[in-house]
Amino acid sequence: MRRKLLFATDFSKNAWQALLYALELYQKAYCDFYILHVFSLKGDPIKRLIAMEPGSEAYETAKLEAQDSLAKLADKLALKEYHNPKHHFEYLCRFGTVVEVIKNVVEEKDIDMVIMGSKGTSASKSKILGSVSIDVMEKVRNCPVLVVPETAKHVLPKEIVFPTSYKTHYKRRELQYLIAIAKTCDAAVRILHMAKTDHLSDTQQSNKALLEDYFQDIPHSYHRLSHTDVPTATNCFVESRASDMVAFINKKHAFFGSILTHPLVKEIGYDTKVPLLIMHDLRN
Repeated sequence: MRRKLLFATDFSKNAWQALLYALELYQKAYCDFYILHVFSLKGDPIKRLIAMEPGSEAYETAKLEAQDSLAKLADKLALKEYHNPKHHFEYLCRFGTVVEVIKNVVEEKDIDMVIMGSKGTSASKSKILGSVSIDVMEKVRNCPVLVVPETAKHVLPKEIVFPTSYKTHYKRRELQYLIAIAKTCDAAVRILHMAKTDHLSDTQQSNKALLEDYFQDIPHSYHRLSHTDVPTATNCFVESRASDMVAFINKKHAFFGSILTHPLVKEIGYDTKVPLLIMHDLRN
């Protein structure tokens, strides 16, 4: 079965490195890569609203510039002599806001995963996660999202960290993308529990048992850190072990929100070399 992967690009250096990472990650899989650039009109907001109609001079100029940049990206791949017979590329140029366009393309093309860089050309150098990538992770809930920092190694992950409180009753299909990547890359999953107490409740024990069932076909182990917040614990764990990826469930208004709003993530972030795989709580 062919995978359908949507790659969002703003033509930044980070976006290019993220694309190379994605090509390496899925080198053995049959994939349709949809390379998407979302363009909008620059300048005064009022003038943008007036000129946003297709056919207007401003709209058509912006569209042509975007299409030209996509063509250059295709040429860049060709110059790199990238030839993988399992990979097919289609280039999409759409007008609108990044989040809404991605949502629409995910539905239109039946996309399996969205992939993008962690920040674009306009992002602050002091921040690992840009505002656009945060918006996509928070709001694009009809598809998992893989966010790749600029300095991510172009090697297959061998250790993926999965932080959990054991308070969520995960469904197997919510974790299918993590399991698939682990199997494809022969990677181990390190299940990291941030504990506030020394004992697990009955519910937590039950949810832990579910994870044991889900991960039975891949190498995995359980780890525990106590009396610290989720971002700090995850960051320390990843750095101490030189892990290759962090994967977690976007549980709306709870676990995921506490990560993204924490200043350590917005201002410092995880290790800049570690991609983030964001899956979703399907009950939200």
